[in-house]
Amino acid sequence: MPLPPAPGHRAAKLPAEAFLSNRKTAKQTAALDEDLNPSSGATTIASAVSSASKPRRNTGKVTAAPAAPAQAKATPAPAAAATAAKPAPKSVRRARNKRTGPTTLFVLDTNVLLHDPSSLFRFEEHDIFLPMVVLEELDNHKKGMTEVARNGRQVSRTLDSLVASQPDDGLEKGLPLNATGQRTATGTLYFQTNPLDTTLPDSLPQSKADNQILGVVAALREQHKDREVVLVSKDINMRVKARALGLAAEDYQNDKVLEDGDLLYSGALALPHDFWTKAGKNVESWQEGAITYYRVSGAIVDSLMINQFVYYEAPGEPSLYMRVTEIRDKTAIMKTLRDFGNPKNAVWGVSTRNREQNFAMNLLVNPEVDFVTLTGTAGTGKTLLALAAGLAQVLDERRYTEIIMTRATVSVGEDIGFLPGTEEEKMGPWMGALDDNLEFLAKGDGGNAGEWGRAATNELIRSRIKIKSMNFMRGRTFLNKYVIIDEAQNLTPKQMKTLITRAGPGTKIICMGNLAQIDTPYLTEGSSGLTYVVDRFKGWPHSGHITLARGERSRLADFASEVL
Repeated sequence: MPLPPAPGHRAAKLPAEAFLSNRKTAKQTAALDEDLNPSSGATTIASAVSSASKPRRNTGKVTAAPAAPAQAKATPAPAAAATAAKPAPKSVRRARNKRTGPTTLFVLDTNVLLHDPSSLFRFEEHDIFLPMVVLEELDNHKKGMTEVARNGRQVSRTLDSLVASQPDDGLEKGLPLNATGQRTATGTLYFQTNPLDTTLPDSLPQSKADNQILGVVAALREQHKDREVVLVSKDINMRVKARALGLAAEDYQNDKVLEDGDLLYSGALALPHDFWTKAGKNVESWQEGAITYYRVSGAIVDSLMINQFVYYEAPGEPSLYMRVTEIRDKTAIMKTLRDFGNPKNAVWGVSTRNREQNFAMNLLVNPEVDFVTLTGTAGTGKTLLALAAGLAQVLDERRYTEIIMTRATVSVGEDIGFLPGTEEEKMGPWMGALDDNLEFLAKGDGGNAGEWGRAATNELIRSRIKIKSMNFMRGRTFLNKYVIIDEAQNLTPKQMKTLITRAGPGTKIICMGNLAQIDTPYLTEGSSGLTYVVDRFKGWPHSGHITLARGERSRLADFASEVL
C-alpha cells in the first residue's frame, strides 16, 4: 500500500525569545498584582480584567447594578486569565465595550428546577444561589414515576456531578457551572452553607418553605448591596409576595419559545399588491407540464423559507398560489400548487374550502414532506384533512402501510378514572374526533352503495387505523407509517421529541392542535410542545407548517370561536 502524501504545510517552531518574553511578561504582571492587592492571592489583574470585560447578557431580563460582588473574587486566576486571553468575535467585543458591571445573582425556586432540570445552565454568565430549603424540597420530590420525580432525580444527579468535579476545599467559594462541559454557563453556583439573618413580617409563618426562600433573598440583598439579587420562580403567588416585600422576582423565561403567540410562524406569506410592478425584471418563469415555476430575486427572499406558501390576491387580477421549493443566496424558486378545491382533485371525497386548507392538503399529500404541523381554531378541518390524506395514501396509493393515531390524554374537566379493556379500548373515549370524521369520510366515499357497502368501507378503514397510547411509545420505531398526533398543544417539548423520534424510514408525522385550548397545567402558548416544534422545524426542506384561519364546521361554531 503506498504511503500517504507528505503535508503541504509544516508547523512553525516557536522561537525561544518569544517564550522567554512571555515568561517575563507573566512575572511582571504577577508582581504588579501583588503590589496593588497584597492581601488577596486568589484574584489577579487578569481575572479583574476578564470579569469587567464579560458581555452582560441577562437571560432573566434584569438590569445588573454597577458594582462587583465580594464573592465573585473567588474565581481562580488561571481560569480567568484563560478567558481574558481567548479572542472574542467582533460582536462580543462590541458588547463588552457597551456594558460593564457585575453579574446578577439569581436565587432559584424549587419549581424551576423541577420544571426544567437543565435550568442551572440557562443563565449564561450570571451566578446562581440555591437555599438549603430548596435542596430539602428536591429530596421530597425525588420518589415516584411522575415527570416531576424524574426531573428531581435529574437535578440531584447534576448537582452531585458538579460537586464531585471540584476540589474538596468547601463550597463557600462556589462551583463553576461549566465544570461538567456546559460551555455557555460561565457563572458560579453557590449553596447556602451558613444560616442567614432573615427579617420578614410576622404575618408570614417561618415554617413555610416559600417564606424561608423569601427570607434568603432578603438576606442576600442586604449582604450584596452592590449587586442585583433576583428570585426566579414559576409560582405566581410567590412572585407577588416577593414584590410586595420589595424584592426583585421574575418568571423562568427559558422554557418559552415565543413571548407572544401572535409571533408564531404561520407558514404563509401574502405578496404586496405592487409586487409584480416592482419585481417585474427580477422574476423568471418556466413551465413543466401543468406546474409553473418562478425564480424571484430581491429583498423579499430574506423573508422566505423552504416550504413556505406565498400567495398573491388583488381585486380584478387573477390569484396566484405558490410554494417555496429552493432558496440560494438572493434567489428563490417557487412552484404553483395543485388546486384541491376542485372536485376533480378531491382527496377521499374531501375538497378544500379555503386557501389555508388547500395549502395544508398540498403538504399532506407531498411525499417529500416528512413532518407537517397544523394549527388553527376549532372547526378549521385539521383532523378531517389529515385523515382524508392518510386514507388516500394508505388505501389508494399504498404509500404507507397503516395510519397510527394518538393524542394527549388530558381531560377538560374532572378525570373519570381508569378505563377498562385493552390499550385501544382505553383510548376509545379519547378518539371521538376520529369516529366523527371517519363517519363523514365513509359516507362521502361510499356514495349510494347502501348499508352493506358502507359497512364494508368502515371495516376496511378500521383495519388500517391503529389507535395507540402515548404512554407506551418509548423505544418504538414506526416503518412506513402515517402517524397523526392530535391535540398536540397539550404536549411538552420533551414529550414531542419522544414522539417525533419514533419515526423510521418512510414514515410521515402530522401534529395538529389548537393553541387556544391548552388543558395541561403549567403549559402556555409560548411553552407548548406544538409551538416548540413549529419554531424549530421551520425552514427544514422536509417539513411544513400552516395555520388554518377559517372555520368550516358550522356558522354556530365559527361565531362561538369568535365571541366566546
